Amino acid sequence: MYSKTLIKKDSYYDSVTLMSLSNKILNVDGVEDAVVSMGTAMNKDLLNNIEMATEESEAAGENDLIIAIKAENEEKYETALEKVEDLLDNKDDKKGEKKEVKAKTINSALKDFPEANFAVISVPGQYAAREAKIALKNDLNVMLFSDNVSIEAENELKDLAVEKGLLMMGPDCGTAAINSKGLCFANKVKAGNISLIAASGTGLQEVMVQIDKNEGGVAQAIGTGGRDLKKEIGGKMMIQSIKALAADPETEVITLISKPPAEEVEAKILKVAAEIDKKFVICFLESDRDSDDEKIVFANTLKDAALKSVEAAGITVEKKTGIKENKELQAKIKEEKAKLNKKQKYLRGLFGGGTLCAEALYILRDKLEEIKSNIAKNEQEKLADINNYQGNVLLDMGEDEFTLGKPHPMIEPSLRNERILEEAKDPEVGVILLDFELGYGSHSDPAGASVKAIKEAKKIAADDNRELIFISYICGTESDYQNYSQQAKKLKEVGSILAENNVEAAEIAAEILAEEV
Repeated sequence: MYSKTLIKKDSYYDSVTLMSLSNKILNVDGVEDAVVSMGTAMNKDLLNNIEMATEESEAAGENDLIIAIKAENEEKYETALEKVEDLLDNKDDKKGEKKEVKAKTINSALKDFPEANFAVISVPGQYAAREAKIALKNDLNVMLFSDNVSIEAENELKDLAVEKGLLMMGPDCGTAAINSKGLCFANKVKAGNISLIAASGTGLQEVMVQIDKNEGGVAQAIGTGGRDLKKEIGGKMMIQSIKALAADPETEVITLISKPPAEEVEAKILKVAAEIDKKFVICFLESDRDSDDEKIVFANTLKDAALKSVEAAGITVEKKTGIKENKELQAKIKEEKAKLNKKQKYLRGLFGGGTLCAEALYILRDKLEEIKSNIAKNEQEKLADINNYQGNVLLDMGEDEFTLGKPHPMIEPSLRNERILEEAKDPEVGVILLDFELGYGSHSDPAGASVKAIKEAKKIAADDNRELIFISYICGTESDYQNYSQQAKKLKEVGSILAENNVEAAEIAAEILAEEV
């Protein structure tokens, strides 16, 4: 075995690029392990944990790039290293040509592109606020992908943005679509007259996808960052975005998406919405609000938010039956239910999308006993240990406790695939619930990358004289580059039940596990 570590001094690359790159290197023939990361304390700990730390990696600074590769021999190592260099240089594998111009600073980028009015920033948290401030002072709207930015810095940035009439999306803003151009994690959807503002990445994706599936179209999709509706921030960017969309002639309906805001923040947002001459659909998950107001309509799930948005946009929505009225689906549920033995009474939900996990918890808490989750706000539902539990459990595997030093499951499914096999060993588990996110930024073949794990999990159960039922939901459209139909086909071929939306997936799981009356 040949192992070597290369350090590139003062060579910063964002985490999304490096996580995706590491996965590609692991797939190179003859490579046993590979880590391509910045020299942060967390990444050094990861190298120590997998016994790949060296004197060079320990001496690396936070702005230094670490390339650690373990291969069968020196030749395989050199091949992998060359692949890393090509990917870092952004070369086309076939032509060896640069595909884009790289700028070292925002100011130098503006010299090359003086007409630019938008900056997407992904740098370490300690530098993110400074770079965002530079962008705002240069009259650039900002999408700040970086996290680990203090709430004080976020407030300062958003105050500056409001003062200058700009958008300050984030920190920790992972999804947006501006003028129909998807940014970071986003799906390709039809253009239309509905605009969305969300303090949630996968929540925004789900509503966009469901709007597209119901023949609606999206004008703008703006992320605010997850803390925007907290009392400390006061909804500054949601309110700023509402005012910006009020002046957009393409926008006829404005849809707001978030977990429940602070009460005083919600009141401010509703007051602003009431003063705007547009229709509003408001989905603050778990709020259970209702309204007969023709101008402002409330929705309690992401699916309903999409349907009500399409209706508000003047499009007739085909009325679909619920799962109780769907005879074909009920027959399938009955068939699958009969496969479980009496001990198999529990659900395990393994989610890549945090908001989809939160929505499933909302749907299932009254349908399944003592359900728990690592993202639950209610102390009674809070999962104490992500590696030691029993009963009904929903896991957001994109949370830090899972992704520390590892790629997010939306980028690289192997982390979740390992957990699928672990859950299959539990004789009390009857159903495993999975989500798959398509679109820009996500894995090129998420379903295909998980098929082997699903097959192996079913075999583990079969060897123990059990059946294991999989339910899947694909958050994506036919226009996404991963090809929705092909993804669906792969999951159906391994026997997974495929739901039309996240709510339906949760409801199917509950019906299969429901006790007979």
